[in-house]
Amino acid sequence: MSTCSKALPDKIAGFGSMPWRQWLTSGENFAVALGLFAMVVFPLAEVPLRAAFRHGIAGSAVITQHLTLIVGMLGAMAAARDRRLFAVSTLPQLLQGWMRRLALLASNFYAAIISAFLCYASCQFVLAEKQGSEVLAYGIPTWMVELTLPAGFAVITFRLLENARQCGIGWREIVLLCAATIGFAVLFPLNPQHMAVPALCGLLAAAVLGAPVFAAIGGAALILFWAKGVPIASIPLDQYRLVVNPSLPVIPLFTLAGYLLAEGGASRRLVRVLTSLTGHMRGGPAIATALVCAFFTAMTGASGVTILALGGLLMPMLLSARYPEKSALGLLTGAGSLGLLFAPCLPLLLYAVIAHIPIQHMFLGGLMPGILLTVATAWWGTRQEIPGITRKNFSFDEARRAIAGAKWELLLPVIACGALFSGYATPVEASAVTALYAFIVEVVVYRDLKIKRDIPRVMAECGIVVGGVLLVMGLALGLTNYLVDAQLPARVTAWVTATIRSPWVFLLALNAFLLVLGSLMEVFSAIIVLVPLLAPLGRAYGIDPVHLGIIFLANLELGYLTPPMGMNLFLASYRFRKPFPEVCRSIVPMFLVLLVGVVLITYVPWLTTALIGRVG
Repeated sequence: MSTCSKALPDKIAGFGSMPWRQWLTSGENFAVALGLFAMVVFPLAEVPLRAAFRHGIAGSAVITQHLTLIVGMLGAMAAARDRRLFAVSTLPQLLQGWMRRLALLASNFYAAIISAFLCYASCQFVLAEKQGSEVLAYGIPTWMVELTLPAGFAVITFRLLENARQCGIGWREIVLLCAATIGFAVLFPLNPQHMAVPALCGLLAAAVLGAPVFAAIGGAALILFWAKGVPIASIPLDQYRLVVNPSLPVIPLFTLAGYLLAEGGASRRLVRVLTSLTGHMRGGPAIATALVCAFFTAMTGASGVTILALGGLLMPMLLSARYPEKSALGLLTGAGSLGLLFAPCLPLLLYAVIAHIPIQHMFLGGLMPGILLTVATAWWGTRQEIPGITRKNFSFDEARRAIAGAKWELLLPVIACGALFSGYATPVEASAVTALYAFIVEVVVYRDLKIKRDIPRVMAECGIVVGGVLLVMGLALGLTNYLVDAQLPARVTAWVTATIRSPWVFLLALNAFLLVLGSLMEVFSAIIVLVPLLAPLGRAYGIDPVHLGIIFLANLELGYLTPPMGMNLFLASYRFRKPFPEVCRSIVPMFLVLLVGVVLITYVPWLTTALIGRVG
């Protein structure tokens, strides 16, 4: 998501046209790509070395974990550069003229202040760590890698100020505004306990005006820690601990595999396969649309990518099959959110890490609920086809040629799950195998991507997405730990269990809460902040933790389509150049169908737990 008006090219945005600025951009992208490359190489080397010598590279796991930290902060810096840090509010897109510029100026400036405080807190953290003299590997002090945190926040602060400058004022005004803010804080020191509520209200206003999610969450943590007199260095400490979690490298590695697939020619080949298999059936184009969208969302981890990348291919296909434009628009908008429950989708991995659930169990638990929602979408699509349309006869030769042409990409989920469930590789190693396989398929087999021209760009794009996600995740953990220390989960559990006796009523209330939240909150921050609060409630009502996770993700998936703030509604309006109210009207029937599916997932736990009992 963007924190300024639009992602302008560097040659337009301020002094971005200067050669040194272009070199810096290229250098940052290369560093992100190099970090991701190293993250693939180290786990891959472990598998054969362990098989041959019964041990791998000394410190390989620790190095890979800290590479996640480096790639994450580099990606976050690049996301700030390109104005693509995740944001919750879509209000700036609805404003015009001076109101839009004022909103962007206020939100970026407030976010820059938060980022500057996070930089200061990170410096405190690194100085404390330096005294401990811990060694990462091969004599490298851990604190030298941890310097990535303050350096990253310093760059993000500068770029947020630059974004504010692009909204209509110059650097002189920015400097004066910063000086005035610092002077006020020095001349009029404020009582933290008295200022907590006004500061949180200002933060909420900035978030509504378009401030990035990391600033909203990190700012809330800073304000609450400040008010309680807790050292703010604990926030980057929590961020560091989360990002170097042993399981977390699976997120950038599986995401890289998905981006390699999406940026190649996989979309054309998969659409050809599915249309050759379903074109003779009633609603064949709709079935193909549901399946290919579910596949790509599972691979890339983001429904917005699916709508933007596949919309130009699938909309003409549906219209040429004489689907009503309203139905085609509703189908594509709804299908774009499919796939969040299929392995190896990013939210599925993140939930497993945060809730301390085996990744394999989440993959198995999401399979049948994901199939249910995909089938429901395809069924609704078939009902929209105009009766009496002449269909092509099934051609075995065409289907065979299409499958042969896409066979290597069709095997990618098999490779990913096979490596994960085989027992010969850890989850991190399985994700590295998947990324390598996707690279070989798209670069060597199909040659859709060129190593010099395309691979650095694709890896940089992956790094930007991963950086934005990890930045939100790390800061959200600091806020979550504050809430845990304040015993909020225990209080919420006690109040809810005393108020709601029936697990069925609790699940109904949970669905309503998550559905509203999913339309307002970005999925990654929702997982980090809410899972520690909801997990105790699930245990109190005897709900299987994997089932609770699938309910959580299914509702957030539906939240993408919930008017008036569902993110996919805005993306579809932008991609297909349709008025926002028209998109909202088109999605209503699709929304109701998927809502029925979510209710079935909620009240039929067998859909989630059956495979875990048999395979897990």
